[in-house]
Amino acid sequence: MTSSTPQVNPTFDLSSCEQEPIRTPGSIQPHGFVLALDATGRVVQASDNLVQHLGKPPAAVLGGTLADAIGAPAAAALQPELQDERVRERPSFAATIRLSEKDHCCFDVLAHRYDSLLMLEFEAMTRAGAADFRHLYPLVGDFLQQLNDSDTIEQMSRTAADEIRTVTGFGRVLVYKFDEEGHGHVLAESNDGSLPSYLGQRFPASDIPKQARELYAANRIRLISDANYTPARLVPPVNPLTGAPNDLSFAALRSVSPIHLQYMRNMGTLASMSVSLMVKGRLWGLISCHNAAPCHIPFDKRTACEQLGQILALRITSREDADELQFRLEVRRVMVSVLAGLTQGADFIENMGSVFPELLQFARAGGAAVAVDDRILRYGDTPDESQVRALIGWLDQHTHGDLYHTDRLVEHYLPAGAFLHCASGLLAMPISRIHKHYLLWFRPEFVHTVDWAGNPHAKEAPPDAPRQLSPRTSFATWRETIHGRSAPWHPGEIEMALEFRTALLGIALERAEQMAELAEELGRANKELEAFSYSVSHDLRAPLRHIVGFSDLLLEAAGNDTLDKRQRFLKNIKESARLAGKLVDDLLSFSQMGRASLRPVRVNMNELVRSCVDKLTLDTQGRHVQWHVGDLPEIVADPTFIQLALYNLLSNAVKFTSQRDPAIIRVDGRRDGTETVFDVSDNGVGFNMDYVHKLFGVFQRLHRMEDFQGTGIGLANVRRIVERHGGRVSATSSGGHGATFTFTIPNTLPSA
Repeated sequence: MTSSTPQVNPTFDLSSCEQEPIRTPGSIQPHGFVLALDATGRVVQASDNLVQHLGKPPAAVLGGTLADAIGAPAAAALQPELQDERVRERPSFAATIRLSEKDHCCFDVLAHRYDSLLMLEFEAMTRAGAADFRHLYPLVGDFLQQLNDSDTIEQMSRTAADEIRTVTGFGRVLVYKFDEEGHGHVLAESNDGSLPSYLGQRFPASDIPKQARELYAANRIRLISDANYTPARLVPPVNPLTGAPNDLSFAALRSVSPIHLQYMRNMGTLASMSVSLMVKGRLWGLISCHNAAPCHIPFDKRTACEQLGQILALRITSREDADELQFRLEVRRVMVSVLAGLTQGADFIENMGSVFPELLQFARAGGAAVAVDDRILRYGDTPDESQVRALIGWLDQHTHGDLYHTDRLVEHYLPAGAFLHCASGLLAMPISRIHKHYLLWFRPEFVHTVDWAGNPHAKEAPPDAPRQLSPRTSFATWRETIHGRSAPWHPGEIEMALEFRTALLGIALERAEQMAELAEELGRANKELEAFSYSVSHDLRAPLRHIVGFSDLLLEAAGNDTLDKRQRFLKNIKESARLAGKLVDDLLSFSQMGRASLRPVRVNMNELVRSCVDKLTLDTQGRHVQWHVGDLPEIVADPTFIQLALYNLLSNAVKFTSQRDPAIIRVDGRRDGTETVFDVSDNGVGFNMDYVHKLFGVFQRLHRMEDFQGTGIGLANVRRIVERHGGRVSATSSGGHGATFTFTIPNTLPSA
């Protein structure tokens, strides 16, 4: 390549680009000059090319005023634009000035405050008039009209590249995006044919070191008018206020790295401009403009290009957000379908196996496996069972956290080389905090080629080579074939997988709670079974012994006893059989309470109480019983069960008031917030409150059977019926002064 000013290709004594002082080069590009002012307005620093632009050396202006340096008329025109509130960290346009009437050269003046100084940058212009920003607004409007909501990022980038090439006159404009590793991928290009095309090619991350990226994020536009320039040094060479090298991060004239200038010459470009594309606060990519010959872009046109870049970045943000939302909605839809399938049965691993097709769709995977205890289920294209077990063992030892994912498993787990074809990528989700339970997704190897703008490995020197830094010299297309990697995992897939894991743990927790409830219910059932065993062995044995005993007496006395004696034996046998039958009936009734489903309807409690009182007529014959039934509110409940509960409570009241004359039994009801409360009270013998906790247990009696007949199941039935309705039952008594039984029925049943 040829250049207007031949230069020797230098070799720089730097170990890496990361150490190059690109923010503090100590010099500027020579197509303008710099004056730095302190807080009092004195010129304390200047570039050493003042002679070319002002006809005087830096020493002639240092310590003087701005008027001394550029003349009173120019200083007077510029001074109003230098107020504190107008000048900030980023350069802003102050004015276009002419330093002499005889000299037709004008200067665009840019001002910014940084590093304790007011920096004034004077860019030489060939035009005679002031900078004109009027073309900026129609340009932005036309650009917006060319963009459609349905455009892809590549289409929008192509439109932006065309517009910026039109504004600047550069020969080639590229729009490229940085990937996760920092490599740049050219998405769009506008080219007049004067420079080679790089469309679709990639530039290695080493072309733009980390500190350069950080500077691109801070200062959104950078111009190099001529790659063959000779830098103009600052005088003095350090900031006179801080004693350190000047930080020129935001200076438009900042001199750039000699390495980069040689990089440009090697690429065949003598002028370049870069516009940063910032998406959600990060450097998403660049608009990179190149020209084969030197070319200066004035500030007004640079501002237009910067505005177009900002609009493109906003549209990229909107497009990416829309695409991301659509992607997440689809993944969430599949996830909901999977979770619905996982709740169908009790066996978790079998449920997981039934939704394998949806699991593959969820993670866009080629295969999946679930491991629970010693069981492993596989689906699709996966490693064999022994390989999966070994992989889980490695995951358990070497990974931590809620999720593990990689698109290059073999780089982390060498045995994966045996199954690259089906598992170059892995997404692993532990589904237990205690056991080695895992859900695994596998992605197959994605063999693909990448076209680089030059060999990205060409700068890699042997370990024993001198550590000298120089730019690469070739940008010819270099094709690389990538092996051992899968398609990368989308950030949305990772987030949805974490959400899916939380949902899985929620299902597991719900199952654990259900098992705890079942265990509690089983415990109650065991206690009831123990009571049943006791009843069978004690309560039921007694009447059966009576039947056998009196039958034996009847047989032994056959033919010798009187008719009255035989009738008495038979009466005792009949009574014992009746008691045994009632015990069996009560046991069946209690068992039915836990199995039969509720059929709730609106129940008139007054009618229900009257029907129970009518049934108790035989038990109250010959007794003086006073019934006091209030105006009872209606409820929604199962009438059969509620009648049985009421009958048990009222029959208890009749039984335990047998020694009272008169016997007084009251039934009252009232609404109380979200439930209806009923009280059944009597003036009977009552009970000892120390044993109230036993009152509603199966076969629990607080009085001797000889005093008050009963099986001890009635109140247990009452409790079970009321709790089935979602209510509560309780009892109070003052020994010898009656008892009150209270039960509640919710206004809205749990099953309704």
